[in-house]
This record gives sequence, C-alpha cells and structure tokens, in this order.
Amino acid sequence: MQVIEVTNADTVKDFLKVNALLNQHNPAYIRPIDNEVKDVFEPSKNKNYKYGESKRWIAKNDSGTLIGRIAAFTNSKYINKGTDFKTGGIGFFDCINDQALADVLFDTAKTWLQNKGMEAMDGPINFGDRDKWWGLMVEGFDKEPMYGMSFNPAYYEALFTAYGFENYYNQYYYSMNVDDPLPPRFPERHAKFKTKPGYEARHVKLNNLEKYAGDFATVYNAAWAQHGEAKEITKEQVVKLFKTMKPIMDERLVWFAYYKEEPIAMFINIPDLNQYFKHFNGKLGWLEKIRLWLMVKTGYNKQLVGLAFGVVPKYQALGIDSFMIYECGLLVQNKGWYTQYEMGWAGDWNPKMINIYKSLGGLQSRRMITFRYLFDRNQAFERHPEMEYK
Repeated sequence: MQVIEVTNADTVKDFLKVNALLNQHNPAYIRPIDNEVKDVFEPSKNKNYKYGESKRWIAKNDSGTLIGRIAAFTNSKYINKGTDFKTGGIGFFDCINDQALADVLFDTAKTWLQNKGMEAMDGPINFGDRDKWWGLMVEGFDKEPMYGMSFNPAYYEALFTAYGFENYYNQYYYSMNVDDPLPPRFPERHAKFKTKPGYEARHVKLNNLEKYAGDFATVYNAAWAQHGEAKEITKEQVVKLFKTMKPIMDERLVWFAYYKEEPIAMFINIPDLNQYFKHFNGKLGWLEKIRLWLMVKTGYNKQLVGLAFGVVPKYQALGIDSFMIYECGLLVQNKGWYTQYEMGWAGDWNPKMINIYKSLGGLQSRRMITFRYLFDRNQAFERHPEMEYK
C-alpha cells in the first residue's frame, strides 16, 4: 500500500476517480461534477485560500488499484462557537472497508494538520461553505443525494468512530411532498398579515436579480451572521451567486417578505441540480449544458431543495415566515410543476430551525454527522453548543 500526495494532473484525476469507484455499486449514487471538486483546491477559484491551505492524498494497493483518498485543510475563518481548539478539517474521504487503511489516511491528515499548529480536526467537511460536502452520511443511503450532499458507503461511520472521532453534531434533513397541505396555522397567519398594512410577500423576478441580491444580504446578515456560525455576506457576493444560479433558477420558488418595502424574511428554493447532473457522469461541458438547458425548459426536474431561510430577528416569532411560505404555496402547490421538497440540513445545535422544518409537516429524511477528533487524547470532548438566540 502507498499513500501519494496529489501534485499533478494524473493524481488529480485519480483523486476524483476514487469517489466514483467506491460508490459505484449503490444505484442511488450521483457523481459530483468533477470541475466543482477540482475548484475547491484551486486558489484562484476558492476564496478560502486567503485564510488557509489544503493538501490531498490518494491511496493505492500494491497492484496500483485506487483504494482511498483524503484531503486536509486549515482555515482561520473556520469558527465554531464554544470551542477553544485550533481546529482544522478533513474531507473528501473515501476508503475501502479496511480500518488499517483508514487509520493511515487519518494519520496522514492529522500529522499535516499538527504541523500547521492545529489541535483538532473536524470532518468530513469542505474547504469552503457548509452547503456542500459537509458531514458523513449515516442515514438515507437509499435516496439519491441532493446536489452538494456528501454520499458514502454505510461502513464509513465505523471507520471514523474506530479511529477515535466523536459525534460533534448531527445534521438533519427533512422532506415533504410539495402538495402536502400546510398545517392550519399557516393560512391563519397568512390571513392576519394580508390585512395588515405594509406587509407583503413576493417572489423574485429574474430580470431584477441585483435588487433581490441586496435583499438577500440584508436578511442573511441580520438573521445568521450574528450567531457566529456564518460570516457576513455582501450584495456583490450574492449578485455573483444569483448570476451563477440564474440558468436553473425558477423565480416562483424564491420569496421575500417585506414591511414597508424593507426586506424582513426570505425563503429560497431551487430545483435539485442532481436530478440533471445524474445524467452527466461528473462532466459539464458544452454538450451537457445544452442537455441541461433542454431539461430546464421542458420541466424535467420535479424535485426542490431548500437553499436558505431566514427572518430578521425583530420580526421573528410573529408569523411572518408562515405568511411568506403560504404565499409561495398558493402559487406552487397543486400545479404539477414539482412533487418532492427536501430542506437543507439543520444542525442539532439549531433547534429553532428543526422546529420550523417540522412545522411545515416535514419528516426526517436523512442524517449526517460532523465528527471531531482532539489530538490531545486527554482533553475532554464537548459536543457543539446549542445556538444562542437573540
């Protein structure tokens, strides 16, 4: 067996290939777009290289067959409330069902992180935002993964725990049928706000995305950045994001609530890109983009995913979220446009978000785990603290 650092085009290809090889027997597996994984490790494409660095390795057996991979990252902006440890990350872990090999891969990443001054490692996580490749799947293997969702064989959990990783937090996903009736309090709250002057909910217009990008930044920074689990976002960053999303964005699914034209809440959903990408085997060249355009235009995709949700603190607990979501439901439900809706993950440290998912009638569909490993084995392990609400 040999562990090889990824340093050239051939080892980059091998790094991408391992994931497909080890998941090929699961019919639910969808290969991520190769270039999106490669871009994580390109300093010109990943802004997180301003704050840290990364290293990748692949593993081969004595006959040269690929049998594993791992990546490690440092990121000074990676902060979890309640932790005093300098924490690095590992991710893109794949391994045959062999604890000895898994231990070698974990040790390789651990040694590199220790040399960078880290005292702990979380994983599997991404060298970037938490909306992609975050956590280890432990429940939900029978369902096709959503776009950006980690997907792995079931035995990976045992490889992590046998090495000494501990459950830092669970990540829960909830799903529902698009046409499932919303609970009675939704129409009740909707009726209340419909009669209140100044309150309005409306979906975006694709020809005016710059305006809504500013609204997104306003709500996001008020609702999330205060908690320390997310950093502030600029309008310019959201404009760039919206322009990237525009080819697949359905304006009927992206909603904001306003009070006297001030943005106070958002409910952002998109079609699940993996329902397109599962036909592309990791490629997204010009031919795949033509196929993508045709599928979008013909309404091929019937699955929705929740991308972002938030309410400005001043307006929380008033029912404005129910008002906005019900407005969306009046437009989208019972039209045949979409059938399934799966919400983005909520950590077990965020009970308010989990309760919102449940209030919609959602049922838990998957569970991921973000693990933590303390390098000093005499240190007391603590789980992620519960979010403090202001």
